[in-house]
Amino acid sequence: MDAKEVPTRPNLEQYKKQAKDLVNSYRSGDAGTLQRIKQHHPRLGKLPDAELRGAPVTLADAQLILTREHGFESWPRFAKHVEALSLTSSPTSRFESAVDAVVAGDMATLERLLRENPELIRARSTRRHGSTLLLYVGANGVEDYRQRSPKNAVNIAEMLLRAGADVNAVGEMYGGSTTLGLVATSIHPLRSGVQEALIDTLLAHGASFDVAVAPDYTAGSIINACLANGRGEAAGYLAKRGARLDLEGAAGVGRLDVVKSFFNDDGSLKTNATREQMKSGFNWACEYGRLDVVDFLLQRGISVGERHRGETGLHWAAHGAHVEVVKLLLERKAPVDVEDERWSGIPLQWAFHGWLDRSPGTISDGYYEVAALLVAAGSEVTPELLASEKVRADPRMVAALSKRLG
Repeated sequence: MDAKEVPTRPNLEQYKKQAKDLVNSYRSGDAGTLQRIKQHHPRLGKLPDAELRGAPVTLADAQLILTREHGFESWPRFAKHVEALSLTSSPTSRFESAVDAVVAGDMATLERLLRENPELIRARSTRRHGSTLLLYVGANGVEDYRQRSPKNAVNIAEMLLRAGADVNAVGEMYGGSTTLGLVATSIHPLRSGVQEALIDTLLAHGASFDVAVAPDYTAGSIINACLANGRGEAAGYLAKRGARLDLEGAAGVGRLDVVKSFFNDDGSLKTNATREQMKSGFNWACEYGRLDVVDFLLQRGISVGERHRGETGLHWAAHGAHVEVVKLLLERKAPVDVEDERWSGIPLQWAFHGWLDRSPGTISDGYYEVAALLVAAGSEVTPELLASEKVRADPRMVAALSKRLG
């Protein structure tokens, strides 16, 4: 949640003044204010720019924008939260202090607050997501400045669970998520090296796979939710721990044996699988480099150039620098210059962005080979690539693109 931080001891009058200043900034035509309105006002934000510039923006509208920027539903709720924070003894103030201790890994402060205020273990945030203290361990879906995973996150989780936290409590983020769902789909526990240990801890205390994510979110499967959020490692780990695999999830984690179980002997899908799951599974298999699954699904009728949710399998394989998958797709005549429907990028551009976005220290050899393969197959080297200083500064990438750069 992209939410602004509220000071420890806020002043409601300051926020009232900010609302008045926002109205005045809008009337002066300030571009930044227009962007804030478009991002945070549920009605005015839908207007075209020209129409928005002439629309009346009231003080109540400005207060609603401030409210949404801080992660609340309405001005009265936000005002109540601000006023409660001004009192150190209020339940809201104590809860916020406990949240700060959770995300900072401050076990001493958290232990003291729980001892002095046992009711905190069942309390919920007054923000839209309604998180418990344990849900904040997920480092996902809460206000962005609190999306952190301290190195002792497992100890924090265990302390909360011993104090009586409901391991399957559901927050309102993403349509409904438990701590397990949040931990598994978040980048922060992974980067801190605690993701698998947190998953083990939550499962040991009775976390359920079945309620981890909302039923309408990636078919209600925690594994599919991980795949959709780029957490292939967590998806594979959860599969090993016994999470349910449908055709989509099995393809994404590379379980060819399970993928085959969804097909009849004549190659048709069984009744417990859908064509949509097959398409999604193919894209995940390309994204995560599951070569044998990609080959099998192509044999079962997936079109090599079919765009699913806007992208082809080649887009995803190029982005992940999965050389062998790219080779296979090109052998099967995958189109190299088809644009995706979200960013209008061709597979070579996806490879370029994957190369730029890779984690520091990650070996990028695969991206050079993927770029060379795509160029050799006839891909256009776009002006964006030609103008990139990072490309020009890397002799190996220049060489990969040489057929078009020369």
